Order: sequence, then C-alpha cells, then structure tokens
Amino acid sequence: MLRTSLRSATAPVALGRRAASTIALKYSQAIFSAARSKGAADLDKVQSDLSTISSTISSVPELKTFVSNPTLSAGDRASGLQTLFKQAESSGSKKPISELTKNLFTVLSENGRLNEAEGVIEGFNELVASHKGELTVTITSAGPLPRDAQTRLESTLKQSQAAQKSKSLKVVNKVNPSILGGIIVDFGDKSIDLSVASRVNKLNSLLQQSV
Repeated sequence: MLRTSLRSATAPVALGRRAASTIALKYSQAIFSAARSKGAADLDKVQSDLSTISSTISSVPELKTFVSNPTLSAGDRASGLQTLFKQAESSGSKKPISELTKNLFTVLSENGRLNEAEGVIEGFNELVASHKGELTVTITSAGPLPRDAQTRLESTLKQSQAAQKSKSLKVVNKVNPSILGGIIVDFGDKSIDLSVASRVNKLNSLLQQSV
C-alpha cells in the first residue's frame, strides 16, 4: 500500500520545513496517506515508530553513518536496516516496529534515499499535526532558551492568528550553534529569521556589493 501511495502521491502541501527536500516530503505524504487510511491507531503507531527511529539514529554514530552513506550495496543496506530496527525496538517502549514503518525504510533504501530520512520524519510529523489541528512552532536558538524566555515567546505566539485557528499549540526549542545568536521561528509555511548569522550574511552581501 505504501508503494502505491508513493507512486500516486502528488506534490505535498507547503510544510515550511527548511531541512526537508521536496523528495523527502513526497515520502512523508505517502507514509502519512497510507497510515491515515488504516486508522488513527496506525497513524499514532507510525509516528511513535519514527520518533524512536529518529532518536536511535541520532544516538548511534554507526547508524547515522549508515543512513547517510549512498554508496552501500543493496545487501549492506538490507543488513543495516535490520540492525536499525533491532536497535529501535530495544529502546524506548520496546515495542516492535510496524510493518508500515519498515516498508517506508525499505522503499527509501531501495531508492537510495535513506539520507532523506530526517526530512521524511519531519514532514510526516507536520502532516500529522495539521491533521489533528495542532500548530507546532519551532524556535531555533544558538543555545537552549531560558525557561522564562520560552514562556514569554509562547504567550506571544498564542495571540497569533495561526495559533487561535489551531486546537493546540506546541513549542519546540531546537539548538543550532551555527546561527550564532538570536532566534529563528518556524511555523506552518512561515519562517522568521532573527538570527545573528542572518544579519552577518546580509552585511557581508552589502559589503560585497559596495566593493
């Protein structure tokens, strides 16, 4: 069913994900459609699976290398997937990974797209959030936001039109030292870049134009 969904998937709606490529979002749409057609329980299970797999890849350097290496043979990719599934099943809730989730990664592997896994998972989570009427706001900062600063931002965000149209608001703080300072706020298809890195890049651009 996943393979059929992937073949028939149209271009996904704009998700506002900076890390996810157009290709990744097509896989996100395919797995979302396949899981939703089976029911709410399956949708929640796939989301739980993907969260566990994402954490497993992030915490195991060998697996991070595995998914980012496009030169592996078909046999090595198949073997690596089994290792990934076993690692994921032994962590978190210790529940078996669903066949739907396994099929997704098998298709990614067969198409040489395992390096798109992070974007696929991000896109899937946004589709689920939209389906449930949730608004997820990602605040990227150079270091962890102090609790009082995040609370003030949440209060401001709750007053936005987008938040008032949603059933619930979820604020996630991501740390990315490369932005140097300031914050980047992403929600829906919008992105507000208030980072120091952005200002430095704009300054460099202006300086180059004036030379």
